[in-house]
Amino acid sequence: MAELLRTSAHERPNDVAIRDEYGALTWRTFNDHVNELIHFLRRVNVRQGDTIAILSRNRREFLEVATAATHASLIYVPMNWHWVSRELAYVLSDADVKALFVEDRFADVAREALDDSATSQCATRVVFGEHARGFDAYDDLVRGVAHDEPRDQASGGPMFYTSGTTGFPKGVRSNFNATGQSLARVQNLAAAVATVLKIPPRGVTLLDGPAYHSAQLALSLYPLLGLASSVVTRAHFDAASMLDLIDDHQVTNVHLVPTQFIRLLKLDDEVRARFDGSSLASVIHGAAPCPPSIKRAMLEWWGPVILEYYGGTESGFLTVADGPTWLAHPGTVGRVLASNELVLMNDDYGACAPGEVGQIYFKSLSGGDFRYHKSPDKTAAAHFGEGLGTLGDVGYLDDDGYLFLSDRKIDMIISGGVNIYPAEIEGVLVTHPAVADVAVFGVPDDEMGEQVKAAVELVEPSLASAELASEIQTFARAQLASFKVPRSIDFVVELPRHPTGKLYKRLLRDAYWPDAERQI
Repeated sequence: MAELLRTSAHERPNDVAIRDEYGALTWRTFNDHVNELIHFLRRVNVRQGDTIAILSRNRREFLEVATAATHASLIYVPMNWHWVSRELAYVLSDADVKALFVEDRFADVAREALDDSATSQCATRVVFGEHARGFDAYDDLVRGVAHDEPRDQASGGPMFYTSGTTGFPKGVRSNFNATGQSLARVQNLAAAVATVLKIPPRGVTLLDGPAYHSAQLALSLYPLLGLASSVVTRAHFDAASMLDLIDDHQVTNVHLVPTQFIRLLKLDDEVRARFDGSSLASVIHGAAPCPPSIKRAMLEWWGPVILEYYGGTESGFLTVADGPTWLAHPGTVGRVLASNELVLMNDDYGACAPGEVGQIYFKSLSGGDFRYHKSPDKTAAAHFGEGLGTLGDVGYLDDDGYLFLSDRKIDMIISGGVNIYPAEIEGVLVTHPAVADVAVFGVPDDEMGEQVKAAVELVEPSLASAELASEIQTFARAQLASFKVPRSIDFVVELPRHPTGKLYKRLLRDAYWPDAERQI
């Protein structure tokens, strides 16, 4: 049996390991499928250190393939299913993908990408679900293959492609998940993450965000493989349905993003009142700034089980703040973990004093580091000195060493020489009862250089009006310094927000800067 599944497959073979919309998978069957996949991949000459890719929404087969790659010392690329064929073709070529696994609903766009001559090295093409032209059927290929224990298992790991607002995404390679290492390393890493994030062993994980996002996948796969936790997953998030899933399956841990918090809080009182949630031990959030009022409301509703982290695909988890810590230090993302070092630098690359805002750099004290695949220039740009990397975020440390995020450096607005951080403004505007979502950014201003603009998505789009815009500005003026209040508000049908919570602000900004002499 696959080594990381040995205990569960032996001790509780008929218990559920993975549950999705299509049904449930027991630990014994999960183990058999993983072994069959490893044998299949070796038969089609996918070898240790090679790369495979998965283009699929959350479902059992996704986790089967990721687990097989983890045991077979392969690199696997979870592909963003929002990408168009041009982006898919680029990643397939850039990552030298040899085998592609596709959910049936994405077969057409995948086929178009595979027609690109640059993807010719991807000879193995497999589809989950319904048969599709140009692809071999997953069940036909894998089922019936021997499911005895494969030899020479060693750890593999993911390569995530970060989603930029311009240009092609870039692959992130970390030496924490380098191929060919002992599988015990995966278990040790899972145990360390579980301790920090208070994830219980043999619990129930809810995966209710896209698994192509590094935190979503890590915080479901690590409990599955390292803590013998079962996984309940859904292809799409629905706030009311998620509450039912937690109670029905006694979910113990889940990763959410602030957008999901906002949608949960805007559910009808009757729906919220039905929710029990007593099974929850760890509700982990990150990936985007969380407005303090939203965080406080969630803590009041769900209690101190809510933990926040700061980190990224490149860095892993850098800081953690549990509920009581956040309440004692409102707005913090916690202190740096013992495994890392944080250095905040000003524009002159000098160390920042406590309370001084600067760019956040990090260093792993255990020797971990990252690089961008085939992109030495981008790798160098994200580092300062030996092993000191940055995610491009701006913040400050208080006198007690607690980290507070201001914003991303690229998103900062400079108006009349004053630095303005949009996250603070967004955190106020989103609490207006008419506002469903908001993005704040800078637009040209002949006198001040930039002025503050807000793009607002309404709960009821039909209410958009000049009067409502004025009302929102008045609402903001009561809580913000006058220079931070948006000078103008645009109402939009839907903000260009990534499912992980990240806003594509450049898509909004670019409409205002095409003829300006300076762009940020």
